[in-house]
Amino acid sequence: MLQIEERTFHGGVGLWRLAFRPFFLGAGVFAILLMAAWMAIYQFGWNIVPAGYAAPVWHAHEMIYGYGMAVIAGFLLTAVKNWTNVQTLHGYSLMALFVLWVAARLSPFFGSPAVVFLLDTLFMLSFTAALLHPVVKAKSWNQLAIVAIVLLLACSNMLFYLGLTGFVPGGVYMGLYAGLYLVVAMVLLVGRRVIPFFIERGCDTPVQLTNRLWLDIAIVVCYVLFAVVDVFTDLPMVAALLAAVLLILNVIRLRDWYTPGIWSKPLLWVLYVAYIWITIGFMLKSAALFGISVPVAVHAFSVGGVGMMTLGMMARVALGHTGRNVFDPPSSVWWMFLLLAGGAVVRVLFPLLSGEHYQLWVAGSQLLWIAAFTLFVFIYTPILVKPRIDGRYG
Repeated sequence: MLQIEERTFHGGVGLWRLAFRPFFLGAGVFAILLMAAWMAIYQFGWNIVPAGYAAPVWHAHEMIYGYGMAVIAGFLLTAVKNWTNVQTLHGYSLMALFVLWVAARLSPFFGSPAVVFLLDTLFMLSFTAALLHPVVKAKSWNQLAIVAIVLLLACSNMLFYLGLTGFVPGGVYMGLYAGLYLVVAMVLLVGRRVIPFFIERGCDTPVQLTNRLWLDIAIVVCYVLFAVVDVFTDLPMVAALLAAVLLILNVIRLRDWYTPGIWSKPLLWVLYVAYIWITIGFMLKSAALFGISVPVAVHAFSVGGVGMMTLGMMARVALGHTGRNVFDPPSSVWWMFLLLAGGAVVRVLFPLLSGEHYQLWVAGSQLLWIAAFTLFVFIYTPILVKPRIDGRYG
């Protein structure tokens, strides 16, 4: 099968050779369309929300389980091939998984709730199975934590739909927030693996960063407790206390990973700044200890943390896995990252400084998000569609 599919897809188009190609391109295009639709709904009152959804619910769900899962699928099905040395989906099988993702995004506009549930669940479970197969075949059991997060995301998505259809009271809230925190967990886990590794090898001068086992364990334990308490209990002060602990722990980690050399390397500082935004999210969540409700905390996690981390990883992976030099990215990526960083500042910090202009700040953030991902699609479409420049398959 591998040889058949390689011959079939060895022409002038490389789109179906490895999962990062269609899923990163799909994620980029979807990020633009979804935010443009949300802007039309939120700013101009357009009635383009699928039947059965509240507008904010549809927006949040598709950001997490639409955009977020596309990036995760593209990244993990590419990375696990390197981690296990086992071929992952490509050719027709990859095309089928991508078509499932697209169908799940479109189905709320055309299908019944049962069809929507079926398609999205089928995509999530098929992705989980595709990820688990090389891990089991290679007996690479240290990757099971990542597979477990993907499986939990599938379960959280099912919980969301059960809530949306009225079978589980509170299921919509739990499904959305569990999904967000699981995506943030993926950012923390993958970030721990790659950020110090990339920094040590990407700076112009030699650097040896510090990684502490006790810190790694403490962050995992505290984060799991925080997510469970915040999603499934009514104990906001406990969640805020755990967020405060996570704030301190992640500040220590950021200090351990810091070197001035990152600021001349856009593919390094974008990941470091994304991790700063995750830490800001914990800071804003911990404000409840002082009786302050900060609703924009979720956008520190999502726009700043997840948004910048996913855009940065897509930019880097697409270069490295098409045979290009990750140490010499296109100069335009600076603007791409700065636009998204600006969008996070406008969405999170400006409302804290001037709440009376909230709708204006949201509009500014929406435009900056759209601009950043439009630039990504413009720069990276040829890279993702064309075969590797070194002639290898992948």
